[in-house]
Amino acid sequence: MSLNITFHGAAGMVTGSKHLLDLPNGQRLLLDCGMFQGEGPASDAKNRRFGFDPKSIDALVLSHAHIDHSGLIPRLVAEGFRGPIYATEATYDLCKIMLVDSAFIQENDYRFDAKRAKKQNRAMTEIGPLYSTADVETAMELFRLVPYETATEVLPGVSLTFIDAGHILGSASVHLTVSSSEGVRRITFSGDVGRYVDRLLPDPKPFPQADVIICESTYGDRDHNEVAGSVQELLTHVQRVCVEQQGRLIIPAFSVGRTQEILYVLNHAFNEGKLPRVPVFVDSPLSINATAIYRKHSDLLQTDIREELKSDSDLFGFPGVEFVREASRSKELNTRKGASITIAASGMMDAGRVRHHLLHGLPDANNAVLIVGFCAPGTLGAKLMEKPSEVHMFGEVVPVRAAILRMDSYSAHADRNELLRWIGCQDPGLVKRVFLVHGVDHSLNGLRDLYSEHGFRKIDIPKQGERFEI
Repeated sequence: MSLNITFHGAAGMVTGSKHLLDLPNGQRLLLDCGMFQGEGPASDAKNRRFGFDPKSIDALVLSHAHIDHSGLIPRLVAEGFRGPIYATEATYDLCKIMLVDSAFIQENDYRFDAKRAKKQNRAMTEIGPLYSTADVETAMELFRLVPYETATEVLPGVSLTFIDAGHILGSASVHLTVSSSEGVRRITFSGDVGRYVDRLLPDPKPFPQADVIICESTYGDRDHNEVAGSVQELLTHVQRVCVEQQGRLIIPAFSVGRTQEILYVLNHAFNEGKLPRVPVFVDSPLSINATAIYRKHSDLLQTDIREELKSDSDLFGFPGVEFVREASRSKELNTRKGASITIAASGMMDAGRVRHHLLHGLPDANNAVLIVGFCAPGTLGAKLMEKPSEVHMFGEVVPVRAAILRMDSYSAHADRNELLRWIGCQDPGLVKRVFLVHGVDHSLNGLRDLYSEHGFRKIDIPKQGERFEI
């Protein structure tokens, strides 16, 4: 039997990462099990059909905890998967809070929609949440923790090595060695590749020579702005919006990664006396829990960051920061007058408390929304980046008078030159196949052209459900 790979997600799109390996011995190994996001009812429909039988999967390898890579694990379990889930310890810790949060949001949204349908005297169209918090508990029992750079047998004849990808805490590129009577195949899956910049996490590490590479392409056709001036740019936005206009600066941020980056920068600015005395609210229980996990795994941070901890034991907190857990306090922020900075999830603005802050904040021209991460097509964040005059939220038409600002220098995804640097540890002549995933058309095509210019020969851009023999 040959070795095959089928792309069941993040193929010609950014979300829903799921890549299925059919091994020569008949076993099946799944790389990631992510949720589709940003397409409304279309995403929900995709998330309810895997394209394969979950009971047939023998093991799952998880690159990192972001929901577009991990978010359907509880549903996989609910539909019968009972194999081991291999991940780093930090990824396990983050999944423990993120998947519960995902289930909680789904259950709450379903209750809200049911209540609204009853009020409008119409039938419910939703079938129910994708999974429950009980499914999450069952899933977490299946995790098996694997340290970085430690070869581990995950199935007979299949060895796994995690390589630090520098994307978020615990993130990894996945290097597999598959041995069979037909020989050895070395397969590397990038996961999401981080930045080669001086921030919280170390640079992505080089990986062993591979025969087949599956590579993300989120920013495959463009470069990020220089990081050097990003701190001053952020402080300039704070000065203009919060001090001069006495408005609210709303920062939609992923609970894991981006929130900690922003808090670290603000903490630094406070310590240096550069941050205006403006109240800062971190309005996300998930962000608060994730920040605690960053503290727990401080050994995974940059060397200079670990040195800083000797003089500043809390790199994410400073006088003037309030971490908001209670929903009642979150609601109070929406009617609060005067200057403030509010950091809230989700980063793409399709769920979470940030939507309520936007509902109340967008109509005020003194306010601003600062977008600091990638927003998938179809999400509210992507719509706001087009600077529309109005958006639809919670069944209402909301005027957009607040300024829409953007800083992609805080992105946790490698840009095209960083992706070239990541793959630069490989001998192109020995790489038989490259598959580009996790990107939209212009990003995928741009990275294909770039890699081709640098000697990589057989480069495929798979379609959803497409199967290849490797």
